[in-house]
Amino acid sequence: MDILEIMQILPHRYPLLLVDKILEIELGKRIVGLKNVSINEPYFQGHFPGFPLMPGVYILEALAQVGGILMIKSLNLEIGKYAVVFAGIDDARFKKPVYPGDQLVLELEVITLKKSLSKMKGTAKVDNQVVAEAILYASARELSQLKK
Repeated sequence: MDILEIMQILPHRYPLLLVDKILEIELGKRIVGLKNVSINEPYFQGHFPGFPLMPGVYILEALAQVGGILMIKSLNLEIGKYAVVFAGIDDARFKKPVYPGDQLVLELEVITLKKSLSKMKGTAKVDNQVVAEAILYASARELSQLKK
């Protein structure tokens, strides 16, 4: 899945769209996505000057976005009608830093898959080494429900 298809599925846009490609998908089971980490990311201006590190919250957000794609595709949700929203996180761990130039491979495995609340185990890797992992929770909501 390329960036054009990803942008049809996810409502996120620059600077918060954190998925460049989907490498593998097994509907209802697992997904693998890719984020190319570039020095041009806006957060590197302040995190940290002279020593750029990708913030952990952005790694988790990238995992969540890949998980959202899996939810939308697996549950056959109408694109443009639903958004997947973060509902919680457990056991987040950061093992190694992520630098500009790294390719962040984002893997998620379904634990529970429901529109009301899904649970997935997420693992982020660089050069096949785990850099972060967490249990992520999300729910699918109609966009009309999210607007005030």
